[in-house]
Amino acid sequence: MSGRTIEVANPRTGAVDYRFEAADEAGLAKLAARLRAAQNGWAVRSIEDRCQALLGWADAIERHKDAIAAALEIDTGRRRIARLEVEGAIASIRGWAAGAPHLLPKPQWVEGRMNPAIRHQAQDVPYALTGVISPWNFPLTLSLIDTIPALIAGSAVIVKPSEVTPRFAGPLSAAIAEAGLSDLLAFAPGDGATGAALIDEVDVVCFTGSVPTGKKVAVRAAGRLIPAFLELGGKDPLIILESADMDRAVTAALRGSVLSTGQACQSIERIYVARKLYPAFLDRLVSAAEAVRFNWPDINSGEVGPMIFARQADIIAGQLEDAVARGAKILTGGKIERHGGGYWIAPTVLTDVTHDMAVIREETFGPILPVMAFDSVEEAVRLANDTVYGLSAAVIAGTIEEAESVGRQLEAGAVTLNDAALTALFHEAEKQSFKQSGLGPSRMGAAGLLRFFRRKALIAQTGAPAPLSAFCEG
Repeated sequence: MSGRTIEVANPRTGAVDYRFEAADEAGLAKLAARLRAAQNGWAVRSIEDRCQALLGWADAIERHKDAIAAALEIDTGRRRIARLEVEGAIASIRGWAAGAPHLLPKPQWVEGRMNPAIRHQAQDVPYALTGVISPWNFPLTLSLIDTIPALIAGSAVIVKPSEVTPRFAGPLSAAIAEAGLSDLLAFAPGDGATGAALIDEVDVVCFTGSVPTGKKVAVRAAGRLIPAFLELGGKDPLIILESADMDRAVTAALRGSVLSTGQACQSIERIYVARKLYPAFLDRLVSAAEAVRFNWPDINSGEVGPMIFARQADIIAGQLEDAVARGAKILTGGKIERHGGGYWIAPTVLTDVTHDMAVIREETFGPILPVMAFDSVEEAVRLANDTVYGLSAAVIAGTIEEAESVGRQLEAGAVTLNDAALTALFHEAEKQSFKQSGLGPSRMGAAGLLRFFRRKALIAQTGAPAPLSAFCEG
């Protein structure tokens, strides 16, 4: 540890109620050496044995789930989603443990096409040490989404959680210790400097966060010639076609934009509606948005929690100010509110928005719903693709087939059909990020495991080695 103390504010009260000591370069180097030493024995175990060990960890998390959820609740200012994160982590471990042994190809010798006497076989070798740098919006989920498959692959893992939401790491580490995995998985608390130092100690880095920080991670990883798997920001569009059911469209648009106070990279941040539906859709959307409640003062009520990171409130306020100055109209919401010392904003519906506004071009990370009308499918596709981001998107139509025909034209790694933001709820489909929304293989599906292996080729000569004279010029 560095002796450098970082203070953490409670998102519901605004008060600093937690402090921790950041890991420094020397501490990270010592931690990395300890995990590397244990990884040798971990990697030689069968994948079935590793899965069994992780099932023991899932059971330990189950025993500690109340403490982990309580810490997450303070970290994020929300209760139900905190519990869902813990339950989701347990389910993810058990799901990977059940499926992973069937994902690796069975080693077998293959005869060469040109020379059958030469055979080859693949050996999949895990990266020794994986570094995970996770964000503050889903602290547990995004700390473990890369960690679990990396461990199953045979890697050891160091996680650097966000300095904004670090409290959950303590009770989770207790579950790690109880499962006997402390020499293979450890948390290194700290800020950006800690994350940068971590990259210098690992063999592959997984980062979830903003595009600017992701570029810094990529550059530092490139300097060491190690892979960087990046899941970055989004500006996800939702296209509502003229044939769409209105109830479905309003329900999906509101949840897709507002769930978790919009603090999710795959939140819907732009809504394009067929002009014939536009007036009725706006009326219905505004009514639905106005019915949404804060979970204040009672955390057990309401659908919208506080802004987890106070600085995000300034970003949202700036985008709204820019939009209004350029001619946008706020139909509901639109103001940063203070309750109990925290920062809150109600679902905010905007009209008369244009693509030169920050609220359309930059990631918002809040419950802001800019709505535009379109006159043709071609125009809707053009507007949806007019972005530097390509994380995900959504299309709602009268049939799945019609939605699919439009979804195939969108430049995004995943497209939800007849709903919105399903990538937040469904983690089985492989997808990659397009444009500036990320880099590297999918963290979903089989690729989520296989990316933690390097492929070695064993090439066997079963005949006589070729003499030098076989290559004589004359």
